[in-house]
Amino acid sequence: MRTSRLQRRYLTRRLEILRAAGREFRTRGFAATGMREIAAAADLSPANLYNYFRGKHEILFFCQDNALDRLIANLDKTRNARSKSPGEKLRAVITFHLHCVLDEVEGSAAHLLTNSIPPKLQKRLLAKRDYYEHGVRQIIAAGIRSAEFASTDPALAARAILGALNSTIAWFNPQGPLSTQELADNFATYLIRGLCRNRAVARPPVAQPLLAMSAVKAPRRIRQSSADRKTARTQRVISSNQKLAKTGDPQW
Repeated sequence: MRTSRLQRRYLTRRLEILRAAGREFRTRGFAATGMREIAAAADLSPANLYNYFRGKHEILFFCQDNALDRLIANLDKTRNARSKSPGEKLRAVITFHLHCVLDEVEGSAAHLLTNSIPPKLQKRLLAKRDYYEHGVRQIIAAGIRSAEFASTDPALAARAILGALNSTIAWFNPQGPLSTQELADNFATYLIRGLCRNRAVARPPVAQPLLAMSAVKAPRRIRQSSADRKTARTQRVISSNQKLAKTGDPQW
């Protein structure tokens, strides 16, 4: 019992260090953050910090590993929900993914700094990343089989969705007009809508024979000179810039 309690305290402390390190990585940058800065942020002495982690690369590895464990746990739970359609399951995965990478400091740091992890440690994460991507792919494939989604390449669709979700770390502003949940709702709607059958691109109409079309008199169009067309385009760009200057660039 005592050993179990000590293990829980040890794991809790490690998670606190992960969060403190994640904040430092995002604020200072990984290269400029040392173990002393992480120890100070976690309210530990540098010597005590080494009782939990041997170096900052190991901390970053556990950031990524911990984030992947949460994503996979949610994926498995969502996939096993028999009462949900593939679209509902994909929405749940998208929403949880965004909360993980935007609300959890260690999750966001892990996804921003994946290239900073040494190759040997990266290999240990590949299996979990592949498992997660494969699970998202299977949800999309199930939606195609049930005719909820249009026929497409599940692997390509899964990578496009995950790439879009992870990119939000670089531009999302928590103090902006959208909360994480509002962003997740909008992203889920946009991404799932692109997969749905009723949003599939319709085939263009078959062209009519030229003889039949020649019987119809089309309105005469005035040809613009090249200089006139260039002037018109310039005026549209100036008008667009003036509108942007009045409204300002939206801050996310």
